[in-house]
Amino acid sequence: MQKAPATAQASPKKKRKGVSYDHYGYLFVAPFFIVFLVFQLYPIFFTFRTAFTDAIGWEKILDNNLIGWDNFKLFFDPSSNLFVSYWRAFGNTIVIWLFNFVPQISMALILASWFTSGQMRLRGQGAFKMLIFMPNIITATTIAILFFSLFSYPIAPVNTLLQQFGLLNLPFEFFRSTAASRGIISFIQWWMWYGNTMIIMIAGIMGINPALFEAGLVDGCSSRQIFWKITLPLIKPILLYNLVTSLVGGLTMFDIPQLMTQGNPNNTTDTVARFIYSQGFTGSHNFNYASAASIILFGIIVVCSFLLSQAMKDRDKGAKKK
Repeated sequence: MQKAPATAQASPKKKRKGVSYDHYGYLFVAPFFIVFLVFQLYPIFFTFRTAFTDAIGWEKILDNNLIGWDNFKLFFDPSSNLFVSYWRAFGNTIVIWLFNFVPQISMALILASWFTSGQMRLRGQGAFKMLIFMPNIITATTIAILFFSLFSYPIAPVNTLLQQFGLLNLPFEFFRSTAASRGIISFIQWWMWYGNTMIIMIAGIMGINPALFEAGLVDGCSSRQIFWKITLPLIKPILLYNLVTSLVGGLTMFDIPQLMTQGNPNNTTDTVARFIYSQGFTGSHNFNYASAASIILFGIIVVCSFLLSQAMKDRDKGAKKK
């Protein structure tokens, strides 16, 4: 007896359509790329082109002519005023940067080793880290006004204290002294950034395998030996990062010298960034010279960053061979 054919078939299960969120990712990152293209990438290309033109004055900023390497030649001609002004500003920038970076990296390393030491176990680390990092979140304008008020002439807190302690007979004009002006700017840069450098160093040290420190202690190493033989070699990439970023920030220093001294006394605190600003946005508005100076500074930063990375890389290779 044959079975009757099934008259009804089971209806196929309806597939649920899943919601795809992939395209939302592009929407979230779109603002960054739009801002980057409009306010960073386009100005970079525009600066490169302007450096090869005769763009002097606002009327020539768009309607200009290509003149080749003539603008760059002036920065390497000893008889040119641009040569004297630019490289003097570059020398000032290097001096101010070195006097704030060396103490900055030294203090950051000392504090990072203290805060990550298992032997010292400092109490209240969170509060100390917050206080040390706090100058980094204060605006440069606020800090410049604060220190200008502290070191003003003739009546200001610093002059008053020095006279009360008998260290000065008459008020001292700090901002008319080259050494004092550079020292104050270097101190401010150190004070603003050593906390940020310390946080990065702490992160680097905490990424080291704790077993290495334990092995050093078992072998009888002192805290100093552990720092020099274990900690410091293993955070070389972090040191390189801090060195390169500090180099970039130091060579492009603008806000504190501009707000406090305007390059005085006698242009001894004039930085490369201030030189570029004064060429492009004051006087005759020499946008071509300002753009060429920016390209030269960019090239110096690239070369120095490459040399630093190669130096650290070569040392690592030499250590491995030994």
